[in-house]
Amino acid sequence: MIAPTPPLAGPAGGPAGPAVSEPGLPERLAAALAGSLPPPLDARILMSEQEQALARPAAVLVVLVADAVEGVRILLTRRTEHLPNHAGQISFAGGRVDAADRDAVATALREAGEEIGLAPHAVRVIGLLPEFLVPTGFRVTPVLAWLDQTPQLCADPDEVAEIFYLPAALGLDPEAWSVEELERGGQRRRLWVMEYEGRRIWGATAAILVWLAGVLRAQGIRL
Repeated sequence: MIAPTPPLAGPAGGPAGPAVSEPGLPERLAAALAGSLPPPLDARILMSEQEQALARPAAVLVVLVADAVEGVRILLTRRTEHLPNHAGQISFAGGRVDAADRDAVATALREAGEEIGLAPHAVRVIGLLPEFLVPTGFRVTPVLAWLDQTPQLCADPDEVAEIFYLPAALGLDPEAWSVEELERGGQRRRLWVMEYEGRRIWGATAAILVWLAGVLRAQGIRL
């Protein structure tokens, strides 16, 4: 099992870190998601109408972590290699909706607790992104959330091979992403890709981050 990630503390008497505790930042993020939102950058063009109709509901937790030393960071995981879907890929904590889940927020928080040991009471939910369709047959609702400090986490070794953080200034910069093309069923689609410290971030995770980056930039929010 991966050892828990300890919270990071700023150096005593040292200079202030990046403006991670900017007053009202979580509220500004919530306001950005409360207005009229552009359509998601998902896989609809690669999926038949039947595939779209049969897509199973799921939710992921897109966590922004305010760290006094590192600045705002995005909490990500690398999935284990033996999972039936998206094995080895970089992802947000999350999974399919259970019958007992009251909504997408409940699903995302439950899955994050199970996968990485994130306590639901420590999370401030900011808002919901639109549903993203994934070619593997899921209709994913991303739940944007905020943490005021780096949490103590512990990965479930059956599902999560690694927990790491991506600087928000990088992950939410549209210009930081490269574009590749994928063909499926005679349809071509652009894919966003980023290489970060030996990890390849792509697929639904990349699409969610690029979409969110565009919305925040349009609102004048840069992290």
